Amino acid sequence: MMDAIDALQVPKGVVEQLKSCLEQALVAVFGEAFTGTDPMLGPTSNPKFGDYQSNAPMALAKRLGKAPRAIAEELIQQLDVSEFCLPPAIAGAGFINFTLKPEYLEARLSAFQVDDRLGVEAVKKPKRTIVDFSSPNIAKEMHVGHLRSTIIGDCIARILEFQGHDVLRLNHVGDWGTQFGMLITYLREVCPEALTTADALDLGDLVAFYKKAKQRFDEDPQFQEQSRQEVVQLQSGSKETLRAWNLLCEQSRKEFQVIYNLLDICITERGESFYNSLLGSVVEDLEKAGLLVEDHGAKCVFLDGFQNREGQPLPLIIQKSDGGYNYATTDLAAIRYRIREDHAKRLIYVTDAGQANHFAQVFQVARRAEWIPEDITIEHVQFGLVQGEDGKKLKTRSGDTIRLRDLLDEAVDRARADLESRLKEEERHETEEFITHASQIVGISAVKYADLSQNRTSNYIFSYDKMLALQGNTAPYMLYAYVRVQGISRKGNIDFQNLGSEATILLREDAELTLAKHLLQLEDTLDAVSQDLLPNRLCQYLFELSQKFNQFYDRCPVLQAEEPARTSRLMLCDLTARTLKLGLSLLGIQVLERM
Repeated sequence: MMDAIDALQVPKGVVEQLKSCLEQALVAVFGEAFTGTDPMLGPTSNPKFGDYQSNAPMALAKRLGKAPRAIAEELIQQLDVSEFCLPPAIAGAGFINFTLKPEYLEARLSAFQVDDRLGVEAVKKPKRTIVDFSSPNIAKEMHVGHLRSTIIGDCIARILEFQGHDVLRLNHVGDWGTQFGMLITYLREVCPEALTTADALDLGDLVAFYKKAKQRFDEDPQFQEQSRQEVVQLQSGSKETLRAWNLLCEQSRKEFQVIYNLLDICITERGESFYNSLLGSVVEDLEKAGLLVEDHGAKCVFLDGFQNREGQPLPLIIQKSDGGYNYATTDLAAIRYRIREDHAKRLIYVTDAGQANHFAQVFQVARRAEWIPEDITIEHVQFGLVQGEDGKKLKTRSGDTIRLRDLLDEAVDRARADLESRLKEEERHETEEFITHASQIVGISAVKYADLSQNRTSNYIFSYDKMLALQGNTAPYMLYAYVRVQGISRKGNIDFQNLGSEATILLREDAELTLAKHLLQLEDTLDAVSQDLLPNRLCQYLFELSQKFNQFYDRCPVLQAEEPARTSRLMLCDLTARTLKLGLSLLGIQVLERM
Protein backbone atom coordinates (compact mmCIF):
# COMPACT_ATOMS: atom_id res chain seq x y z
CA MET A 1 0.00 0.00 0.00
CA MET A 2 2.86 2.41 0.68
CA ASP A 3 4.04 1.80 -2.92
CA ALA A 4 0.65 2.95 -4.14
CA ILE A 5 0.96 6.12 -2.10
CA ASP A 6 4.46 6.80 -3.39
CA ALA A 7 3.12 6.48 -6.92
CA LEU A 8 0.52 9.14 -6.17
CA GLN A 9 3.24 11.59 -5.08
CA VAL A 10 0.96 13.48 -2.69
CA PRO A 11 2.91 16.46 -1.28
CA LYS A 12 0.13 18.48 0.33
CA GLY A 13 -3.55 18.56 1.21
CA VAL A 14 -6.14 18.03 -1.51
CA VAL A 15 -7.05 21.72 -1.77
CA GLU A 16 -3.42 22.77 -2.17
CA GLN A 17 -2.90 20.12 -4.87
CA LEU A 18 -5.93 21.22 -6.84
CA LYS A 19 -4.94 24.88 -6.54
CA SER A 20 -1.46 24.09 -7.82
CA CYS A 21 -2.86 22.17 -10.82
CA LEU A 22 -5.28 24.98 -11.64
CA GLU A 23 -2.57 27.63 -11.40
CA GLN A 24 -0.35 25.64 -13.76
CA ALA A 25 -3.22 25.25 -16.22
CA LEU A 26 -3.99 28.97 -16.16
CA VAL A 27 -0.39 29.79 -17.05
CA ALA A 28 -0.24 27.06 -19.71
CA VAL A 29 -3.40 28.34 -21.44
CA PHE A 30 -3.24 32.11 -20.96
CA GLY A 31 0.46 32.87 -20.41
CA GLU A 32 2.89 33.94 -17.68
CA ALA A 33 0.81 37.02 -16.88
CA PHE A 34 -1.58 34.69 -15.05
CA THR A 35 1.07 33.37 -12.65
CA GLY A 36 -0.31 33.52 -9.10
CA THR A 37 -3.93 34.01 -10.24
CA ASP A 38 -6.42 32.91 -7.57
CA PRO A 39 -8.08 29.68 -8.83
CA MET A 40 -11.08 30.43 -6.57
CA LEU A 41 -11.35 26.86 -5.35
CA GLY A 42 -13.66 25.71 -2.60
CA PRO A 43 -15.92 22.84 -1.51
CA THR A 44 -19.06 22.36 -3.59
CA SER A 45 -22.36 23.41 -2.06
CA ASN A 46 -23.97 20.10 -3.04
CA PRO A 47 -22.27 16.65 -3.17
CA LYS A 48 -24.00 15.91 -6.51
CA PHE A 49 -21.63 18.47 -8.08
CA GLY A 50 -18.56 16.65 -6.77
CA ASP A 51 -16.20 17.57 -3.96
CA TYR A 52 -14.56 20.85 -5.04
CA GLN A 53 -15.41 23.63 -7.44
CA SER A 54 -13.40 26.36 -9.16
CA ASN A 55 -15.11 29.66 -10.01
CA ALA A 56 -12.05 31.04 -11.83
CA PRO A 57 -13.66 31.00 -15.32
CA MET A 58 -16.46 33.26 -14.05
CA ALA A 59 -14.00 35.71 -12.51
CA LEU A 60 -11.74 35.80 -15.60
CA ALA A 61 -14.48 36.26 -18.22
CA LYS A 62 -14.32 40.06 -18.36
CA ARG A 63 -10.52 40.18 -18.25
CA LEU A 64 -10.19 37.68 -21.11
CA GLY A 65 -13.23 38.82 -23.08
CA LYS A 66 -14.50 35.26 -23.32
CA ALA A 67 -17.51 33.33 -22.12
CA PRO A 68 -16.83 31.54 -18.77
CA ARG A 69 -17.75 28.16 -20.25
CA ALA A 70 -15.26 28.61 -23.09
CA ILE A 71 -12.55 29.47 -20.55
CA ALA A 72 -13.45 26.39 -18.51
CA GLU A 73 -13.23 24.16 -21.58
CA GLU A 74 -9.77 25.49 -22.41
CA LEU A 75 -8.59 24.99 -18.83
CA ILE A 76 -9.71 21.37 -18.45
CA GLN A 77 -7.79 20.52 -21.61
CA GLN A 78 -4.62 21.46 -19.72
CA LEU A 79 -5.63 20.23 -16.27
CA ASP A 80 -3.88 17.08 -15.12
CA VAL A 81 -5.59 15.85 -11.98
CA SER A 82 -5.94 12.22 -13.05
CA GLU A 83 -3.86 10.92 -10.13
CA PHE A 84 -6.45 11.90 -7.57
CA CYS A 85 -9.61 13.07 -9.37
CA LEU A 86 -12.11 11.77 -11.89
CA PRO A 87 -12.19 13.80 -15.14
CA PRO A 88 -13.25 17.39 -14.28
CA ALA A 89 -16.78 18.41 -15.29
CA ILE A 90 -18.10 21.80 -16.36
CA ALA A 91 -21.35 22.88 -14.75
CA GLY A 92 -23.72 25.79 -15.30
CA ALA A 93 -22.27 28.89 -16.89
CA GLY A 94 -18.69 27.72 -16.42
CA PHE A 95 -17.91 26.20 -13.03
CA ILE A 96 -15.28 23.44 -12.97
CA ASN A 97 -16.20 20.57 -10.63
CA PHE A 98 -13.80 18.00 -9.21
CA THR A 99 -14.60 14.60 -7.69
CA LEU A 100 -11.94 12.66 -5.79
CA LYS A 101 -11.23 9.09 -6.91
CA PRO A 102 -12.26 6.41 -4.41
CA GLU A 103 -8.98 4.55 -5.01
CA TYR A 104 -7.05 7.75 -4.16
CA LEU A 105 -8.98 8.07 -0.91
CA GLU A 106 -8.43 4.40 -0.10
CA ALA A 107 -4.68 4.60 -0.71
CA ARG A 108 -4.13 7.76 1.29
CA LEU A 109 -6.20 6.73 4.28
CA SER A 110 -4.66 3.26 4.37
CA ALA A 111 -1.26 4.93 4.58
CA PHE A 112 -2.45 6.97 7.59
CA GLN A 113 -2.47 3.75 9.63
CA VAL A 114 1.31 4.08 10.06
CA ASP A 115 1.41 7.91 10.12
CA ASP A 116 1.13 9.55 13.54
CA ARG A 117 0.62 12.93 11.84
CA LEU A 118 -2.34 11.64 9.81
CA GLY A 119 -1.03 13.07 6.56
CA VAL A 120 -0.22 16.53 7.93
CA GLU A 121 3.27 17.39 6.73
CA ALA A 122 5.54 19.66 8.76
CA VAL A 123 6.18 23.00 7.07
CA LYS A 124 9.27 23.11 4.90
CA LYS A 125 10.26 26.60 6.07
CA PRO A 126 9.53 26.92 9.82
CA LYS A 127 9.14 30.44 11.17
CA ARG A 128 10.26 31.76 14.53
CA THR A 129 6.87 32.85 15.88
CA ILE A 130 5.93 34.67 19.07
CA VAL A 131 2.41 34.30 20.45
CA ASP A 132 1.71 36.92 23.13
CA PHE A 133 -1.33 35.83 25.17
CA SER A 134 -3.01 35.62 28.59
CA SER A 135 -1.26 38.65 30.19
CA PRO A 136 -2.90 39.02 33.62
CA ASN A 137 -1.94 41.76 36.07
CA ILE A 138 0.19 41.17 39.15
CA ALA A 139 -1.72 41.37 42.46
CA LYS A 140 -5.01 40.82 40.65
CA GLU A 141 -6.58 37.43 40.23
CA MET A 142 -7.31 36.13 36.77
CA HIS A 143 -10.95 36.72 35.84
CA VAL A 144 -13.25 35.71 33.02
CA GLY A 145 -11.76 38.48 30.87
CA HIS A 146 -8.50 36.52 30.71
CA LEU A 147 -10.25 33.34 29.58
CA ARG A 148 -10.41 34.05 25.85
CA SER A 149 -6.85 35.35 25.50
CA THR A 150 -5.44 32.35 27.36
CA ILE A 151 -7.44 29.70 25.51
CA ILE A 152 -7.22 31.23 22.02
CA GLY A 153 -3.50 32.00 22.34
CA ASP A 154 -2.71 28.49 23.55
CA CYS A 155 -4.68 26.93 20.67
CA ILE A 156 -2.90 29.05 18.06
CA ALA A 157 0.47 28.17 19.58
CA ARG A 158 -0.38 24.44 19.60
CA ILE A 159 -1.37 24.43 15.93
CA LEU A 160 1.70 26.39 14.80
CA GLU A 161 3.95 24.12 16.89
CA PHE A 162 2.37 21.02 15.36
CA GLN A 163 3.00 22.41 11.91
CA GLY A 164 6.68 22.67 12.81
CA HIS A 165 7.09 26.37 13.53
CA ASP A 166 9.44 27.51 16.31
CA VAL A 167 6.96 29.08 18.73
CA LEU A 168 7.77 31.20 21.77
CA ARG A 169 4.71 31.58 24.04
CA LEU A 170 4.99 34.85 25.97
CA ASN A 171 2.99 36.05 28.96
CA HIS A 172 3.28 39.85 28.93
CA VAL A 173 2.09 40.27 32.52
CA GLY A 174 1.36 43.66 34.00
CA ASP A 175 4.12 43.67 36.62
CA TRP A 176 5.14 47.33 36.59
CA GLY A 177 3.55 50.72 37.04
CA THR A 178 2.22 53.23 39.55
CA GLN A 179 -0.17 50.76 41.22
CA PHE A 180 2.83 49.00 42.76
CA GLY A 181 3.60 52.04 44.87
CA MET A 182 0.15 51.68 46.40
CA LEU A 183 0.50 47.92 46.90
CA ILE A 184 3.99 48.08 48.40
CA THR A 185 2.98 50.87 50.79
CA TYR A 186 0.02 48.80 51.95
CA LEU A 187 2.22 45.71 52.30
CA ARG A 188 4.53 47.67 54.62
CA GLU A 189 1.51 48.46 56.81
CA VAL A 190 -0.09 45.03 57.04
CA CYS A 191 2.93 42.71 56.83
CA PRO A 192 6.22 44.57 57.42
CA GLU A 193 7.93 41.33 58.50
CA ALA A 194 7.57 40.07 54.92
CA LEU A 195 10.28 42.53 53.90
CA THR A 196 12.83 40.95 56.24
CA THR A 197 11.65 37.37 56.88
CA ALA A 198 11.45 34.60 54.32
CA ASP A 199 8.02 32.96 53.75
CA ALA A 200 6.28 35.45 56.06
CA LEU A 201 3.94 36.64 53.31
CA ASP A 202 0.47 35.16 52.92
CA LEU A 203 -1.73 37.62 51.09
CA GLY A 204 -4.62 35.19 50.86
CA ASP A 205 -7.17 36.60 48.46
CA LEU A 206 -5.18 38.92 46.20
CA VAL A 207 -8.32 40.67 45.05
CA ALA A 208 -9.23 41.55 48.64
CA PHE A 209 -5.66 42.76 49.26
CA TYR A 210 -5.79 44.97 46.17
CA LYS A 211 -9.19 46.41 47.11
CA LYS A 212 -8.01 47.29 50.62
CA ALA A 213 -4.88 48.95 49.26
CA LYS A 214 -6.98 50.94 46.78
CA GLN A 215 -9.36 52.00 49.53
CA ARG A 216 -6.47 53.31 51.63
CA PHE A 217 -5.09 55.13 48.57
CA ASP A 218 -8.43 56.78 47.79
CA GLU A 219 -9.12 57.88 51.38
CA ASP A 220 -5.73 58.91 52.78
CA PRO A 221 -3.65 61.73 51.18
CA GLN A 222 -0.61 60.75 53.28
CA PHE A 223 -0.89 57.17 52.02
CA GLN A 224 -1.08 58.54 48.45
CA GLU A 225 2.15 60.49 48.92
CA GLN A 226 3.91 57.48 50.44
CA SER A 227 2.75 55.42 47.46
CA ARG A 228 4.23 57.92 45.02
CA GLN A 229 7.52 57.81 46.87
CA GLU A 230 7.51 54.00 46.67
CA VAL A 231 7.13 54.27 42.89
CA VAL A 232 10.22 56.47 42.80
CA GLN A 233 12.08 53.98 45.00
CA LEU A 234 10.99 51.11 42.77
CA GLN A 235 12.08 52.84 39.58
CA SER A 236 15.42 53.79 41.11
CA GLY A 237 16.11 50.19 42.15
CA SER A 238 15.79 50.37 45.96
CA LYS A 239 16.62 46.89 47.28
CA GLU A 240 13.91 46.86 49.95
CA THR A 241 11.23 48.14 47.55
CA LEU A 242 12.30 45.64 44.89
CA ARG A 243 12.02 42.87 47.49
CA ALA A 244 8.45 43.90 48.24
CA TRP A 245 7.71 44.04 44.50
CA ASN A 246 9.20 40.56 44.01
CA LEU A 247 7.09 39.17 46.87
CA LEU A 248 3.91 40.51 45.28
CA CYS A 249 4.91 39.13 41.87
CA GLU A 250 5.75 35.71 43.26
CA GLN A 251 2.49 35.44 45.16
CA SER A 252 0.59 36.28 41.98
CA ARG A 253 2.54 33.75 39.94
CA LYS A 254 1.47 31.00 42.33
CA GLU A 255 -2.17 32.01 41.85
CA PHE A 256 -1.78 32.21 38.07
CA GLN A 257 -0.14 28.78 37.93
CA VAL A 258 -3.17 27.17 39.56
CA ILE A 259 -5.25 28.38 36.60
CA TYR A 260 -2.61 27.42 34.02
CA ASN A 261 -2.41 23.92 35.50
CA LEU A 262 -6.20 23.55 35.30
CA LEU A 263 -6.18 24.69 31.67
CA ASP A 264 -2.99 22.78 30.74
CA ILE A 265 -1.25 25.98 29.61
CA CYS A 266 2.51 26.27 29.08
CA ILE A 267 3.73 29.86 28.83
CA THR A 268 6.90 31.86 29.50
CA GLU A 269 6.53 34.96 31.63
CA ARG A 270 8.17 38.10 30.34
CA GLY A 271 6.42 41.03 31.96
CA GLU A 272 6.44 44.75 31.34
CA SER A 273 9.35 45.16 33.77
CA PHE A 274 11.58 43.15 31.41
CA TYR A 275 11.64 46.10 28.98
CA ASN A 276 12.30 48.90 31.50
CA SER A 277 15.94 49.37 30.55
CA LEU A 278 15.00 49.65 26.87
CA LEU A 279 12.42 52.44 27.12
CA GLY A 280 14.92 55.29 26.96
CA SER A 281 16.38 54.07 23.69
CA VAL A 282 12.89 53.83 22.19
CA VAL A 283 12.46 57.57 22.80
CA GLU A 284 15.95 58.36 21.53
CA ASP A 285 15.54 56.38 18.33
CA LEU A 286 12.12 57.85 17.57
CA GLU A 287 13.67 61.30 17.99
CA LYS A 288 16.48 60.38 15.59
CA ALA A 289 13.88 59.13 13.10
CA GLY A 290 12.20 62.54 13.24
CA LEU A 291 8.90 61.11 14.46
CA LEU A 292 8.66 62.66 17.96
CA VAL A 293 6.78 65.89 18.54
CA GLU A 294 6.48 67.66 21.89
CA ASP A 295 2.86 68.35 22.83
CA HIS A 296 1.95 69.89 26.21
CA GLY A 297 5.29 68.70 27.59
CA ALA A 298 4.81 65.11 26.41
CA LYS A 299 6.75 63.44 23.61
CA CYS A 300 4.34 62.04 21.03
CA VAL A 301 4.04 60.60 17.56
CA PHE A 302 1.11 61.98 15.58
CA LEU A 303 -0.65 59.18 13.75
CA ASP A 304 -1.94 58.85 10.23
CA GLY A 305 -5.63 58.01 10.06
CA PHE A 306 -6.41 58.66 13.74
CA GLN A 307 -8.26 61.73 14.98
CA ASN A 308 -9.66 62.95 18.29
CA ARG A 309 -13.27 64.03 18.83
CA GLU A 310 -12.50 67.48 17.50
CA GLY A 311 -11.20 65.99 14.25
CA GLN A 312 -7.59 66.88 15.00
CA PRO A 313 -4.66 64.43 14.50
CA LEU A 314 -4.38 62.03 17.43
CA PRO A 315 -1.00 61.71 19.18
CA LEU A 316 0.39 58.51 20.67
CA ILE A 317 2.21 59.51 23.86
CA ILE A 318 5.65 57.90 24.09
CA GLN A 319 6.96 59.80 27.14
CA LYS A 320 4.72 61.68 29.53
CA SER A 321 5.37 65.25 30.62
CA ASP A 322 6.68 64.00 33.99
CA GLY A 323 9.25 61.82 32.21
CA GLY A 324 7.36 58.56 32.76
CA TYR A 325 6.48 56.00 30.11
CA ASN A 326 3.26 54.21 29.24
CA TYR A 327 2.01 50.98 27.67
CA ALA A 328 2.78 52.13 24.13
CA THR A 329 6.45 52.71 24.99
CA THR A 330 6.70 49.24 26.51
CA ASP A 331 4.96 47.63 23.53
CA LEU A 332 7.33 49.39 21.12
CA ALA A 333 10.32 48.16 23.13
CA ALA A 334 8.84 44.65 23.08
CA ILE A 335 8.42 44.72 19.29
CA ARG A 336 12.05 45.72 18.80
CA TYR A 337 13.33 43.12 21.25
CA ARG A 338 11.26 40.34 19.74
CA ILE A 339 12.52 41.13 16.26
CA ARG A 340 16.14 41.91 17.07
CA GLU A 341 16.88 39.55 19.95
CA ASP A 342 14.26 36.79 19.62
CA HIS A 343 14.61 36.84 15.81
CA ALA A 344 10.86 36.43 15.37
CA LYS A 345 9.45 36.42 11.86
CA ARG A 346 5.82 36.44 12.95
CA LEU A 347 4.43 38.32 15.94
CA ILE A 348 0.92 37.47 17.15
CA TYR A 349 -0.85 39.45 19.91
CA VAL A 350 -3.99 37.87 21.39
CA THR A 351 -6.05 40.52 23.23
CA ASP A 352 -9.61 41.79 23.34
CA ALA A 353 -11.06 43.89 20.52
CA GLY A 354 -11.00 46.95 22.79
CA GLN A 355 -7.24 47.17 22.26
CA ALA A 356 -7.48 47.20 18.45
CA ASN A 357 -6.76 50.93 18.17
CA HIS A 358 -3.86 50.72 20.61
CA PHE A 359 -2.11 48.02 18.60
CA ALA A 360 -2.90 49.66 15.26
CA GLN A 361 -1.22 52.81 16.57
CA VAL A 362 1.80 51.01 18.04
CA PHE A 363 2.29 48.95 14.86
CA GLN A 364 2.07 52.12 12.75
CA VAL A 365 4.78 53.85 14.79
CA ALA A 366 7.05 50.77 14.63
CA ARG A 367 6.64 50.59 10.85
CA ARG A 368 7.26 54.29 10.34
CA ALA A 369 10.40 53.94 12.46
CA GLU A 370 11.37 51.04 10.13
CA TRP A 371 11.63 48.57 13.03
CA ILE A 372 9.48 45.96 11.26
CA PRO A 373 11.26 44.58 8.16
CA GLU A 374 9.15 43.57 5.14
CA ASP A 375 9.69 39.84 5.76
CA ILE A 376 8.09 40.04 9.22
CA THR A 377 4.36 39.85 9.87
CA ILE A 378 2.75 41.33 12.95
CA GLU A 379 -0.89 40.59 13.78
CA HIS A 380 -3.42 41.56 16.42
CA VAL A 381 -5.70 38.58 17.08
CA GLN A 382 -8.67 40.33 18.63
CA PHE A 383 -11.68 38.76 20.27
CA GLY A 384 -15.10 39.79 21.57
CA LEU A 385 -16.63 39.73 25.03
CA VAL A 386 -17.86 36.80 27.10
CA GLN A 387 -21.48 37.65 27.89
CA GLY A 388 -24.01 36.32 30.37
CA GLU A 389 -27.27 34.76 29.20
CA ASP A 390 -28.86 38.21 29.52
CA GLY A 391 -26.56 39.42 26.72
CA LYS A 392 -24.59 41.67 29.05
CA LYS A 393 -20.97 41.41 30.18
CA LEU A 394 -20.55 38.31 32.34
CA LYS A 395 -20.49 39.29 36.02
CA THR A 396 -21.48 37.93 39.42
CA ARG A 397 -24.89 38.81 40.87
CA SER A 398 -23.23 41.49 42.98
CA GLY A 399 -21.81 43.05 39.82
CA ASP A 400 -18.20 41.93 40.31
CA THR A 401 -16.14 40.39 37.55
CA ILE A 402 -16.23 36.59 37.81
CA ARG A 403 -13.01 34.98 38.99
CA LEU A 404 -11.70 32.54 36.41
CA ARG A 405 -11.02 29.92 39.07
CA ASP A 406 -14.67 30.05 40.22
CA LEU A 407 -15.93 29.73 36.66
CA LEU A 408 -13.78 26.65 35.97
CA ASP A 409 -14.65 25.03 39.30
CA GLU A 410 -18.36 25.41 38.62
CA ALA A 411 -17.98 23.83 35.17
CA VAL A 412 -16.29 20.81 36.76
CA ASP A 413 -18.94 20.61 39.50
CA ARG A 414 -21.76 20.68 36.94
CA ALA A 415 -20.01 18.04 34.80
CA ARG A 416 -19.75 15.84 37.90
CA ALA A 417 -23.41 16.27 38.78
CA ASP A 418 -24.40 15.36 35.21
CA LEU A 419 -22.13 12.30 35.21
CA GLU A 420 -23.39 11.06 38.57
CA SER A 421 -26.98 11.47 37.39
CA ARG A 422 -26.33 9.40 34.26
CA LEU A 423 -24.50 6.71 36.22
CA LYS A 424 -27.47 6.43 38.57
CA GLU A 425 -29.94 6.14 35.66
CA GLU A 426 -27.79 3.47 33.97
CA GLU A 427 -27.13 1.71 37.29
CA ARG A 428 -23.43 1.91 36.54
CA HIS A 429 -20.91 1.75 39.34
CA GLU A 430 -17.66 3.65 38.85
CA THR A 431 -14.77 4.47 41.16
CA GLU A 432 -14.35 7.88 42.73
CA GLU A 433 -11.12 8.22 40.75
CA PHE A 434 -12.99 7.69 37.45
CA ILE A 435 -15.74 10.16 38.37
CA THR A 436 -13.27 12.85 39.48
CA HIS A 437 -11.07 12.47 36.39
CA ALA A 438 -13.96 12.38 33.90
CA SER A 439 -15.65 15.38 35.52
CA GLN A 440 -12.44 17.40 35.36
CA ILE A 441 -11.83 16.59 31.69
CA VAL A 442 -15.42 17.20 30.61
CA GLY A 443 -15.84 20.42 32.63
CA ILE A 444 -12.63 22.10 31.51
CA SER A 445 -13.03 20.85 27.93
CA ALA A 446 -16.57 22.21 27.77
CA VAL A 447 -15.39 25.71 28.74
CA LYS A 448 -12.51 25.65 26.27
CA TYR A 449 -14.51 24.28 23.38
CA ALA A 450 -17.44 26.65 23.92
CA ASP A 451 -15.02 29.55 23.56
CA LEU A 452 -12.94 28.22 20.66
CA SER A 453 -15.97 27.09 18.63
CA GLN A 454 -17.13 30.71 18.33
CA ASN A 455 -15.70 33.07 15.75
CA ARG A 456 -13.27 34.86 18.05
CA THR A 457 -14.16 38.29 16.63
CA SER A 458 -17.70 38.00 18.01
CA ASN A 459 -19.08 38.21 21.52
CA TYR A 460 -20.52 34.95 22.80
CA ILE A 461 -23.06 33.88 25.42
CA PHE A 462 -21.62 31.82 28.26
CA SER A 463 -24.03 28.99 29.12
CA TYR A 464 -23.08 25.97 31.22
CA ASP A 465 -26.15 24.09 30.00
CA LYS A 466 -25.25 24.51 26.33
CA MET A 467 -21.53 23.83 26.67
CA LEU A 468 -22.09 20.64 28.71
CA ALA A 469 -24.78 19.23 26.42
CA LEU A 470 -24.13 15.80 24.90
CA GLN A 471 -25.69 16.95 21.61
CA GLY A 472 -24.65 19.78 19.33
CA ASN A 473 -21.33 21.47 18.68
CA THR A 474 -19.92 20.85 22.17
CA ALA A 475 -16.90 19.19 23.75
CA PRO A 476 -18.99 16.37 25.28
CA TYR A 477 -20.33 15.52 21.79
CA MET A 478 -16.74 15.30 20.43
CA LEU A 479 -15.59 13.27 23.42
CA TYR A 480 -18.53 10.90 23.08
CA ALA A 481 -17.68 10.22 19.41
CA TYR A 482 -14.15 9.27 20.49
CA VAL A 483 -15.47 7.12 23.33
CA ARG A 484 -17.79 5.33 20.91
CA VAL A 485 -14.80 4.06 18.92
CA GLN A 486 -13.12 2.85 22.11
CA GLY A 487 -16.34 1.03 22.91
CA ILE A 488 -16.13 -0.78 19.58
CA SER A 489 -12.59 -1.84 20.49
CA ARG A 490 -13.69 -3.16 23.90
CA LYS A 491 -16.82 -4.87 22.61
CA GLY A 492 -15.04 -6.67 19.76
CA ASN A 493 -11.76 -7.14 21.63
CA ILE A 494 -10.08 -5.22 18.80
CA ASP A 495 -6.47 -4.03 18.84
CA PHE A 496 -6.51 -1.21 16.29
CA GLN A 497 -2.72 -1.25 16.06
CA ASN A 498 -2.72 -4.86 14.90
CA LEU A 499 -5.32 -5.14 12.17
CA GLY A 500 -2.79 -6.84 9.88
CA SER A 501 -0.08 -5.53 7.57
CA GLU A 502 -2.22 -6.30 4.52
CA ALA A 503 -5.26 -4.41 5.83
CA THR A 504 -6.60 -1.78 3.45
CA ILE A 505 -9.53 0.61 3.36
CA LEU A 506 -12.30 -0.13 0.86
CA LEU A 507 -14.92 2.55 0.19
CA ARG A 508 -18.14 1.17 -1.21
CA GLU A 509 -20.95 2.92 0.67
CA ASP A 510 -21.80 6.62 0.44
CA ALA A 511 -21.36 7.04 4.21
CA GLU A 512 -17.86 5.53 3.96
CA LEU A 513 -16.89 7.88 1.12
CA THR A 514 -18.28 10.91 2.94
CA LEU A 515 -16.32 10.09 6.09
CA ALA A 516 -13.13 9.34 4.14
CA LYS A 517 -13.25 12.65 2.27
CA HIS A 518 -13.68 14.56 5.50
CA LEU A 519 -10.76 12.75 7.16
CA LEU A 520 -8.53 14.02 4.34
CA GLN A 521 -9.40 17.65 5.08
CA LEU A 522 -7.45 17.93 8.34
CA GLU A 523 -4.29 19.35 6.78
CA ASP A 524 -6.18 21.96 4.75
CA THR A 525 -8.12 22.93 7.88
CA LEU A 526 -4.95 23.44 9.93
CA ASP A 527 -3.40 25.43 7.08
CA ALA A 528 -6.43 27.73 7.09
CA VAL A 529 -6.29 28.23 10.87
CA SER A 530 -2.56 28.99 10.77
CA GLN A 531 -3.24 31.75 8.25
CA ASP A 532 -6.39 33.45 9.53
CA LEU A 533 -5.92 32.42 13.20
CA LEU A 534 -9.57 31.43 13.63
CA PRO A 535 -9.66 28.29 15.84
CA ASN A 536 -13.40 27.86 15.25
CA ARG A 537 -12.49 26.44 11.82
CA LEU A 538 -10.87 23.45 13.53
CA CYS A 539 -13.85 23.09 15.89
CA GLN A 540 -16.24 23.06 12.94
CA TYR A 541 -14.10 20.44 11.18
CA LEU A 542 -14.16 18.19 14.26
CA PHE A 543 -17.91 18.69 14.78
CA GLU A 544 -18.62 17.70 11.17
CA LEU A 545 -16.24 14.76 11.52
CA SER A 546 -18.19 13.54 14.56
CA GLN A 547 -21.48 13.94 12.68
CA LYS A 548 -20.21 12.07 9.62
CA PHE A 549 -18.77 9.31 11.80
CA ASN A 550 -22.07 8.87 13.64
CA GLN A 551 -23.90 8.66 10.31
CA PHE A 552 -21.37 6.09 9.07
CA TYR A 553 -21.72 4.09 12.30
CA ASP A 554 -25.52 4.06 12.02
CA ARG A 555 -25.56 3.03 8.35
CA CYS A 556 -22.56 0.72 8.06
CA PRO A 557 -22.32 -2.27 10.43
CA VAL A 558 -18.77 -2.62 11.76
CA LEU A 559 -18.27 -5.66 14.00
CA GLN A 560 -21.10 -7.54 12.27
CA ALA A 561 -19.77 -6.90 8.73
CA GLU A 562 -18.14 -9.60 6.61
CA GLU A 563 -14.49 -9.36 5.62
CA PRO A 564 -12.89 -7.42 4.03
CA ALA A 565 -15.49 -4.70 4.86
CA ARG A 566 -15.18 -5.41 8.61
CA THR A 567 -11.46 -4.61 8.79
CA SER A 568 -11.85 -1.63 6.45
CA ARG A 569 -14.56 -0.14 8.67
CA LEU A 570 -12.52 -0.79 11.78
CA MET A 571 -9.71 1.18 10.13
CA LEU A 572 -12.12 4.07 9.42
CA CYS A 573 -13.25 4.00 13.06
CA ASP A 574 -9.66 4.11 14.28
CA LEU A 575 -8.71 6.94 11.90
CA THR A 576 -11.71 8.94 13.08
CA ALA A 577 -10.74 8.47 16.74
CA ARG A 578 -7.10 9.37 16.08
CA THR A 579 -8.13 12.47 14.11
CA LEU A 580 -10.48 13.54 16.89
CA LYS A 581 -7.78 12.99 19.50
CA LEU A 582 -5.21 14.96 17.51
CA GLY A 583 -7.62 17.77 16.65
CA LEU A 584 -8.86 18.09 20.22
CA SER A 585 -5.28 18.10 21.53
CA LEU A 586 -4.59 21.10 19.26
CA LEU A 587 -7.52 22.82 21.00
CA GLY A 588 -5.93 21.96 24.35
CA ILE A 589 -8.53 19.26 25.11
CA GLN A 590 -7.82 15.76 26.44
CA VAL A 591 -9.92 12.74 25.47
CA LEU A 592 -11.51 10.06 27.66
CA GLU A 593 -11.60 6.34 27.00
CA ARG A 594 -14.98 6.05 28.75
CA MET A 595 -17.66 8.54 29.75
